[in-house]
This record gives sequence, C-alpha cells and structure tokens, in this order.
Amino acid sequence: MQTLLDLKLLTTFVRAAHSGTLSATALQVGRTQSTVTMQIQRLEDALGQTLFHRSGSGVTLTGSGERFLGYAERILKLHDEAVFAFSDRGLRGSMVFGCPEDYLIAFFPALLKSFGTIYPDVEIKVVSAPTPELHKMLRARQIDLALVSIANPDGEPDIARTEQLAWVGAKPTLDLHDFGTGIGTGIGNTISDASGAGDSPITARTIPLALPASNALDHKAACDAMNAAQIPYKISYASSSLSGLIAVARSGLAISVMMQKAVPNDLYILKAPLPALPKLGLKVIAGEGTQNPATTAFADHVKNMLPFL
Repeated sequence: MQTLLDLKLLTTFVRAAHSGTLSATALQVGRTQSTVTMQIQRLEDALGQTLFHRSGSGVTLTGSGERFLGYAERILKLHDEAVFAFSDRGLRGSMVFGCPEDYLIAFFPALLKSFGTIYPDVEIKVVSAPTPELHKMLRARQIDLALVSIANPDGEPDIARTEQLAWVGAKPTLDLHDFGTGIGTGIGNTISDASGAGDSPITARTIPLALPASNALDHKAACDAMNAAQIPYKISYASSSLSGLIAVARSGLAISVMMQKAVPNDLYILKAPLPALPKLGLKVIAGEGTQNPATTAFADHVKNMLPFL
C-alpha cells in the first residue's frame, strides 16, 4: 500500500528538526506538546523509520531523520509554490517572524493589519527577541524571517529605515540630584555639555541606567557613548522586556535608552549633557531555505511600508 505524507505532519517534523525541542515546536505550529509528539509518531509509523533521538533536553535527528529533512522541506516549498501559482483564492501559507520588541510595538500593528487586509489567509506567528538572538534563530531555522537592527547603517544595502536611539527619563531634563547621594559617586567634576558650549552645572555622579540585555545593540550603543564622553554610569537595572525598561524609567530611578519612535508619551527624550546616540538601520532578513511565496510577500510588504510608518 502506498504511503501518503500529511503536510501537517511534515510541517511539525521540520519545525521540530530546527528547534530541537517539542515545546518550542508546539508554540510554532500552534498545537499542544502532546499533539506534536503524536504527529511525529504518526509520521515515523508512516515511514517505518525513527526520525528523532529523544532525551530530556530535547530531540535530535537520527540518520534517517537527516535524510528525510531535505525531502520534507522541498515538499512543503513546492506545495506552497503550487498553491500560489494555481489557486484563485489568493496567497496562502504560514511563517514565523522575528522582531525586536520596540519595533514590534512601534510598527507591527499597522504592518500586520495592512498585510492581513491584502492576504487574509496567510498565518504569521511572531517571536520577539534582540537582534543577535534573531540571527541565531534564523541560522537554526527556528524563524523564517526577521526584522533586525544594523549598527552603522550608512552604506549598508537594503536598509528599509533608520531610527534614532534616544535617552529616556521621567523628567524633561536630567538632574542627577534626583537619583540621591547613595547612587552617585560624589566626585566633584562636571559633565561637559554635549553641544560643546561649556560645562554643565550638573555635578558628575554615576548615572544609573536601565538597559536591555547586554547583547542588544542599544545596550552597547549606550555604554559606548557614555565611555566615549567619560561620563560615569552604572547599569542599575537590566531587562529583556521593553515594558520593564519603561516601568523603571517612569519610576525616575534610572534613565533608559530606546528607539525614539517607541518612547511613550509620558516619558521624555533627554539630550545634553548626555552624549549623542547613534542611529540604527532596520533590515529584513530571510532564513536560508525558508523562502516561499508567503514569506516573500510579507518581506516585500515590510520593506515597502516601513519608510512610511
């Protein structure tokens, strides 16, 4: 009897092969972990082969699984291309998209709404992570497409948009005395005004910062700027969540750095005597071997719409 391969089982298998864990696969395909386990078992039964080694830390491909992975990916890609080429019902498909949280908040309600209006049958799952993590996930094929930050974007090809980083605080001007003597170093030097107009009257204390994860580009940009200006600082709060950084900035206990467009209306953009921050480029990157008509259409939509948001 001829074996028929279920496309849903193939999709689950490919996701599990690249994620390495059934829990991550369950999130990506929108199923429970037990359902994912049963789907993989059904596929193994249909092929008469064991596709994964299972352990407490996750799953890894067997030799048969390695060989079958290439077939499964080609079948799914050809299926999507065929449906797109011959269906009169419009574009269909699914993808996993990765994006830093501040871009997600600032841009994606409009992007997803406009894309969904044109292509209502394309399913998009969104993963939020810093740019370095998104690159890792693309290489591991855990996501299909990502919007990433590019440092020093001048001359970089295919930049969809540039965004200014900004210092953010609870008050319109920076007064180090608001932070209290317990936080500052108490040294008597003054901070030079960033405009070059002379010394600021603010006594140079150690400025408390609330920053994202150390591998994030805005974390590095903030530290590099403070070091270059020889302004003492300490990382008082660290959070991988933008909402966490915003909460600390609102408390007035530290200042933060974020994309200027993502600054909430109740917070202030701070300038001198703080040093200038760089711009970041926004770029859409696709994972190797994950292109299909749906991901291509969404990538083009993001590139075309971003400059106008």
